[in-house]
Amino acid sequence: MPEVENHFSERLVGNLEPTKNGSVYVKPQDMEWKQSQFEGIEIKVLYENKEAGELTCLLRWAPGTTLPFHKHPEIEQSYVISGSFSDHDGICRAGEYVYRIPGSLHETHSEEGCTILAIYRKPNIFKNSAGYGVENKKQIRTQHKPKTFEPG
Repeated sequence: MPEVENHFSERLVGNLEPTKNGSVYVKPQDMEWKQSQFEGIEIKVLYENKEAGELTCLLRWAPGTTLPFHKHPEIEQSYVISGSFSDHDGICRAGEYVYRIPGSLHETHSEEGCTILAIYRKPNIFKNSAGYGVENKKQIRTQHKPKTFEPG
């Protein structure tokens, strides 16, 4: 607990100035959608720290897309902008939010398609591989019905 106490004991003092270039503004509307490593899912990377494994992105899922079974090594947070996506625990619709607890396993599906804002602290871990070469057209196939649940 000393780390937390030290954090809250720190206070700003003296003559303060804003940090130049301390804010990075991103305009997703000016970015192109790019193919992800998964068929049917496109991505716009808003923030990435590869060394730490952090990623914030917009994901656009085509109708009928299933993200293969995977594990979340850290918390994953998703906010649905449009459409919906679901797993064995439920469905998340436009304007709703879901987070996945560290260590959780699931397969995700979007029957109608969706656009989501996703925040990862570490990359998902897949059974086979999440590696890909979009330029070689070697994507992981996702256009199938989920195997771990029946959408309701």
